[in-house]
Amino acid sequence: MKSDARGRTRIVVTGLGVKTPAGSDLESFWAALVAGRGTAARIERFDPEGLPVQFGCEVSGFDPVPYLGPKESRRLDRATQLGFAAAADALADAGDIGGDPARCSVLSGTGIGGLSTMEDGIETYMSRGPSRISPFFIPMMMPNATAGVISMHYGWTGPNLCITTACAAGSNAIGEAARLIREGSADVVVAGGTEAPITPVSLAAFGRMGALSTNSEDPARASRPFDADRDGFVIGEGAAYLVLERLDRAQARNARIYAEFSGYGRNADAYHITAPSPGGAGAAACMQLALDDAGLAPGDISHVNAHGTSTPLNDAAEAEAVHKVFGNEPPPVMSVKGVTGHLVGAAGATEAVAAILAIRSGIVPPTANFERLGDDIALDIIAGEAREISPGPVISNSFGFGGHNSSLVFTPAP
Repeated sequence: MKSDARGRTRIVVTGLGVKTPAGSDLESFWAALVAGRGTAARIERFDPEGLPVQFGCEVSGFDPVPYLGPKESRRLDRATQLGFAAAADALADAGDIGGDPARCSVLSGTGIGGLSTMEDGIETYMSRGPSRISPFFIPMMMPNATAGVISMHYGWTGPNLCITTACAAGSNAIGEAARLIREGSADVVVAGGTEAPITPVSLAAFGRMGALSTNSEDPARASRPFDADRDGFVIGEGAAYLVLERLDRAQARNARIYAEFSGYGRNADAYHITAPSPGGAGAAACMQLALDDAGLAPGDISHVNAHGTSTPLNDAAEAEAVHKVFGNEPPPVMSVKGVTGHLVGAAGATEAVAAILAIRSGIVPPTANFERLGDDIALDIIAGEAREISPGPVISNSFGFGGHNSSLVFTPAP
């Protein structure tokens, strides 16, 4: 078993899978990010007329039937459909995993879970009565359904967990998956996040909070991370999963290795249910924890894959946090949310995939729709076009409602 300088098991990423508004395979997803094409448009899955915001970032053309069959597809919420499909793609990408099923695990993150199922069920109950509620309502709604379905399909009997830390859930799932491998509880883990929050009640609720962009005249440009004119995030749906395994195991089976998982930090703001702690104190501490875990200095980081939601408070706090950790000349910063919108519990996993692909290609995608810095942001934002950067360690941030913070560090493949 190969160990790092501190005697810990080395962990690598051998499979990636995505189902996002920017693309449902790695090639199209990466091409959209590099091109900096915003994907927000008027919602098509239902009539949004009368809602305070009528646009979002949907996964177009997604069909769960090839992955799950028609019968099971009908018995699963869209969040679980997207999550299973992305995880299945990641496992196919990883090749022949093999191994002991009891040593193979699933960690799946989500912020909300089966929201559309819940809304539909309540509507059915109110209009048609309790006898019309589906017997599958509970398993469709429950947040842990995705983790359960993945394990059942692959016969994996190792630790099977669901992480629900709002917008940090996907990142937390990946970090906790690495901890399972380090502690010896698993050899292989498929980990990531899924979310399908584009529903009438969700849009109404986020709109009432004042969290959503209201730039309905040009939805594709509404998500503007770190831009002076940012006015809120754009809701998105999707899923992304990674396959993590021991380095020695991956090399023994001659697997393709995308990157090495090197560090993980997680903590709490303990400040406010939705707002970040003043000055980004919690986010800064979280990034430092991830760097310490990786055994790296701030100067080792090639770029920051930011949480960058396009909300005034979050982006300003994250900018301050970056300066606290990296000093007056921090590394370049980018956010994928200008393209994908905010995928809530799937955001961190989607951004981890982007960070890993950037490491492999030596190209960092631009922050879509960014035009000018506001007075509250003093960062080198990668914008306009993709930037070539020498492959090196990347830190990827996720900060969620409830004060949940998570940072991941990936380094080039050994």
